Amino acid sequence: MGQGASSVSCASARDLDMEEKEEDAAFEEDMIQTQTQSPTHRHNKDEDFTAWLPDECLACVFQKMGTMDHNQCSLVCKRWYHVEAHCRQRLSLYARAEIISFLPSIFMRFDRITKLALRCDRKTTSMDDKALFLVGRHCSTLRKLKIKGCRQLTDEGIELFARVASSTLCKLSCGACSFGARGINAVVNYCTLLEDLTVKRLKGLEEGPPEFIGPGCGTIRRLCLKELYNAQLFGPLMAGSKNLHTIIIYRSSGNWDSLLTIVSEQISNLVELHMEMLHLSDRGLQAVSRWTKLEVLYVVKTTECSDFGLSAIAEGCRRLKKLHINGLKSNRIGDDGITALASKCRDLQEVILIGVNATAASLGLMASNCSGLERLALCNSATVGDTELSCITSKCNSLKRLCLKGCSISDEGMRGLATGCPRLIKVKIKKCKGVTWESVYWLQVHRPGLVVSLDCEAPNTRLLEGITEVSPVLVPPSPRSRSPLAKVKFALVASGSFVACSLLRWPLMKGKR
Repeated sequence: MGQGASSVSCASARDLDMEEKEEDAAFEEDMIQTQTQSPTHRHNKDEDFTAWLPDECLACVFQKMGTMDHNQCSLVCKRWYHVEAHCRQRLSLYARAEIISFLPSIFMRFDRITKLALRCDRKTTSMDDKALFLVGRHCSTLRKLKIKGCRQLTDEGIELFARVASSTLCKLSCGACSFGARGINAVVNYCTLLEDLTVKRLKGLEEGPPEFIGPGCGTIRRLCLKELYNAQLFGPLMAGSKNLHTIIIYRSSGNWDSLLTIVSEQISNLVELHMEMLHLSDRGLQAVSRWTKLEVLYVVKTTECSDFGLSAIAEGCRRLKKLHINGLKSNRIGDDGITALASKCRDLQEVILIGVNATAASLGLMASNCSGLERLALCNSATVGDTELSCITSKCNSLKRLCLKGCSISDEGMRGLATGCPRLIKVKIKKCKGVTWESVYWLQVHRPGLVVSLDCEAPNTRLLEGITEVSPVLVPPSPRSRSPLAKVKFALVASGSFVACSLLRWPLMKGKR
């Protein structure tokens, strides 16, 4: 009995060992097959990999997309439909009359809209007062509103909207509409958080007796007036907005000397001022000089301004960082005005001079005194030549971007860029007949990191005679703004680290579940 029992136990032990070896071999074979298979074989083809991504991360991805991609993603599945609706904060609607029946359902789906644009063309009947009232009542989180071409809106409708949106609206932009001063007064009176107001081509201001626009709650910080016939009616609003930071006035009729004198006596904290195509003289610039905290100044196409007015600006506005002057070749602004600015405003970082006949005397002083000057543009100046360019290259040690347009420079002056301006990144040359591709190639040989943009046609030959073989970095003049697709790509690249970190969480979350 003992021997039989021992033989049985030994046999069972051997069987167990054989089973364990077979199981280990099968396990190793499964692991090898799993590692060699492609991901499409390891997972179900219909598996949704975004299911492991939290709604917050998915919403962040949606926010980086353009409008078309946003709309297409919302049709993928129910989850994407709801996530896209809750994360969308911007919405643009074609504001025709028929939209009134769809507004409740639109804002029931998109319940977190903070920025809304309502646009309509001239050939279509736009939305009316009742529709705008529904917008204010259903869009409870609205902070920024843009209205363009809605000619059916009246002062009564704007007032009703201002009452229902009084606690949220911070920015209003209206253009090519038919309401007038009464509607604007209602907005500034009822909307206690309103800080940004833009008015462009408002037809209602031209009809009926003139009505001044008061400061209302006095919360306006940025005011933009464009192409208005009675822009002077906004004088009380300017003078009464004690926290006014930025004023932009473009192509608006009237004498602005007197109004700027009154406004400068009432407010003192203005930081940014744009004046373009206005009836403005040195008297108005003297009024501007009272704003001692001014940092950004645009004086564009104001033919009555001269060196005397710029000298007054230099005495009062010594904190200027950005200066843009367009003299329209009137010969009223020259060395004296630029010299005064260069000697007093030493914090200048960006200077753009168009139609201003500056010489080496004023430009040299600016290059010496303004040590932080990073961007300089000289356009349509008959006095800017190789001497002035040499003065800039030898003294502007902080300069990063240089633009020369319609100036009398040549290849000899361009060669000075090889050793001057050590921080220079980009040079743009336009309509300078004395500059050829030879100097551009020469610069690329002696300074490979510098990007040169030249508007003339490149030669057919790859290399010019006497120049060492090199692959030059030449770019055409860049457009002023990015395309929508480029903006999306830029946003995705900028936030790539955050998205990558979110994607790295997928395996960990899958293991936990």
